[in-house]
Amino acid sequence: MAVPAFRRLWLAGLVSDTGDWLMFIALPLVVLQLTGSAVGTSFAFLLELAPPVLLAPVIARVTDRLSHRLVMVVAMVGQALTLLPLLLVHAASDLPVVYGVIVAQASFGAFFLPAKNALLPTLVGLERANSANALVGLNNDFGRIVGGPLGGVLLAVGSLSAIALMDVASYVVAAALVLSLPRRTNPGGPPSTNPSVPKPSGVLHALNDRPTLHLVLVNTVASVAQGLFLVLFVFFVTDVIRGNEADVGLLRGVQAIGAIGAGLALGVLGAKINALRLTLIGASTFTVITVLCWNASFVTHAVPLYALLFATIGVPAVFMGAGLTSLLQQATRGAHRGSAFAALGLGQAIGQAIGITAAGLLQEPLGTLPLLEVQAGTYALTALLAFVLLPRRSRAASGRPALSEPAPSSSG
Repeated sequence: MAVPAFRRLWLAGLVSDTGDWLMFIALPLVVLQLTGSAVGTSFAFLLELAPPVLLAPVIARVTDRLSHRLVMVVAMVGQALTLLPLLLVHAASDLPVVYGVIVAQASFGAFFLPAKNALLPTLVGLERANSANALVGLNNDFGRIVGGPLGGVLLAVGSLSAIALMDVASYVVAAALVLSLPRRTNPGGPPSTNPSVPKPSGVLHALNDRPTLHLVLVNTVASVAQGLFLVLFVFFVTDVIRGNEADVGLLRGVQAIGAIGAGLALGVLGAKINALRLTLIGASTFTVITVLCWNASFVTHAVPLYALLFATIGVPAVFMGAGLTSLLQQATRGAHRGSAFAALGLGQAIGQAIGITAAGLLQEPLGTLPLLEVQAGTYALTALLAFVLLPRRSRAASGRPALSEPAPSSSG
């Protein structure tokens, strides 16, 4: 936080994430109101996952070859503009407009995240990446606490148009903050020794790098578990532990408590913690708490116990997320970070799509709890892969020049 450019980037993320949660809560409810179908709502979630998969090759090349600051600003302006058609949504016949907005939002957002993750180490240095990634991750949790409830209230007492305009305003403010970041004289990384020869880039080039491939694989398996959770969570609360709608909201919200605590702790101590160790601790603890959470239902249905478990699970989620992001930033040169994070986004979208689809198709014939045991097993597989593959990444990268990244230019 002592770096002025990082403070502006962090504040931009906080503003835009709060606006995102307004819309994240409102749009599925609007789709449900217009269709009266849970299938329509699931389809809306799947639409969000298509752009990171289909656009991955384009995202990789754009984020490698253009200024990360420019890509972020254009992405946020694009997201602001594509929200405006929601002002015309009033009836079920307008549902295609809602789906179109979801796809457009996800398309521009797919460019924003790789650019941000590639830019961040150039602002604070790799030695402070753990702290910076954890603090940036806090924005999503702060945004959830503020924007989530506010989105539901505004939709109940106001209209989708009011929410859309507030989200547009959040993107405009965030874009202005990112635009104020200092220009980098060398945004892609070290200059090529032969500028006439284009640098190899792209998702396939990133995945040909074994350390990057291992990190993407670990994150993809974890994303399968996350996709299963997104669908099965409500069924667990309502069918397994016999909770009501208020309990659903409570247990979804308390996840931010542990995440905020962990993010603040890492913000202070992250520079002193090895990113690999942070990832392994996060993956292992995530598995243990998940197993405890689902199997405690055989003993008790007391909601306070699950509130405690769901609040606690936010801690390893932050550890694993910040650790994986820092490891990928360390393992790649600035010139190829965009491709690496595009590959990470591709794997994450595919993993979530697999989890969401499997849960939707199998929940009724197999039941909620058996599928949640599979979900816990998927996190166990994530931890196993992290222990087997990521230490190799660390050893393989230890002698690579990519870890000795040149200092950012004075203008950056």
